[in-house]
Amino acid sequence: MDLTHLIELDRIAKENGHMYPHQRKLFEELVQNTGKHFLGIIGPRGVGKTILLKQLANYYPNSFYISMDTFEGNLFDTVKHLHDVMQVKNFFLDEVHTYKDFNKEIKKIYDVFENKQLRIVLTSSTALGMERSKFDLSRRLLLKKLYPFSFSEYLYFKHGIRAELLSWKDLLTQPLSAHQMRYSEYFYSYLKGGLMPFSLQEQEILPLLKNILETIIYKDIPGIETLTTEELKIIEQLVKFIALSSVDGINYSTLSNNLKITKYKAEQYLSLLERAFVVQRVFPKGSNVMREPKVLLALPYRLLYRAFEESIGALREEFFVFSCTLEGLPVHYLKSTRGTKTADYVVSDEESAVFEIGGKGKGRSQFKGLTVEKKIILADSIETNQADKKPLFSLGLLKTEKLY
Repeated sequence: MDLTHLIELDRIAKENGHMYPHQRKLFEELVQNTGKHFLGIIGPRGVGKTILLKQLANYYPNSFYISMDTFEGNLFDTVKHLHDVMQVKNFFLDEVHTYKDFNKEIKKIYDVFENKQLRIVLTSSTALGMERSKFDLSRRLLLKKLYPFSFSEYLYFKHGIRAELLSWKDLLTQPLSAHQMRYSEYFYSYLKGGLMPFSLQEQEILPLLKNILETIIYKDIPGIETLTTEELKIIEQLVKFIALSSVDGINYSTLSNNLKITKYKAEQYLSLLERAFVVQRVFPKGSNVMREPKVLLALPYRLLYRAFEESIGALREEFFVFSCTLEGLPVHYLKSTRGTKTADYVVSDEESAVFEIGGKGKGRSQFKGLTVEKKIILADSIETNQADKKPLFSLGLLKTEKLY
């Protein structure tokens, strides 16, 4: 078996990996994961999965990197030859969704090499297909998600700042330090697209983001779900409708009414978009309310359709939900009764708290009647720094025991 071409590509990939000396949080988590299962990395397009995989290939001895979108041949035979002849123990397979029947090949490799300490880490830009693979491969594959930068990661990767982080208790009870308040000057740049890792090399990210969204809708989604061309156009319209609307009141019913589709179709399309990291659904707190979610866009897709100044209210809430998701914090929206106002969100952890998200003048009227002890205003203002009212960006400085 002549693998000269693959060996050369492996060498080039590892050289490229050395160009990125700083690692994401997930890097250490993957290194520490020593189970017998293989590992899969899913996440939005452009989030840095390929770079992470090349860094891992450099970290492990006896490793081999293969980009499956350029691979020709039989995967099992290639892995077996590299293992038996070259003693390769660690395989890093990029863009596996481009290889036909990769589920079957990965399953065969696992079953044959189960007791030979073979390690495989694979990635896919088609997160939708990888979610399905998790079930097809059962115990053989453990999926990990790679998200865009948290605000603290952005400070480090873009500006070289090792942020002074907060515990959950600190967030609920303490104002920020004077040093932490200095981070405010970077927050709008983060919201405008700095959270996307490819922004480190690209100044104009919105054209690239537009291409990513079109690829997701017209290539990734039909790759795992049989939909008509007309349905794909409706999905594109659905994203635009969410982006141009206020965050309040966007749910299955409003999407159904405005796009002239059934609520079942609205739920189906949103599920696909959520699994592709384009939308975020937040369900209400409690069991005696309708289970329709509040629908947000993932940052910063809204900026494809509206200027930053027109989008800031929605971007604040999308940042809040995204930051909670990164930290594994369960977040729900609070459903108000007709004619009344209530706070935006409740986060249920060891110590629950209710949050109101807004601008400089945001007050406490929405907390009236709520019995939760911790009621926090996160206001988009550097003039706000109290124990119960502090800058919104502070949520992006969290360190939880789930990650650290």
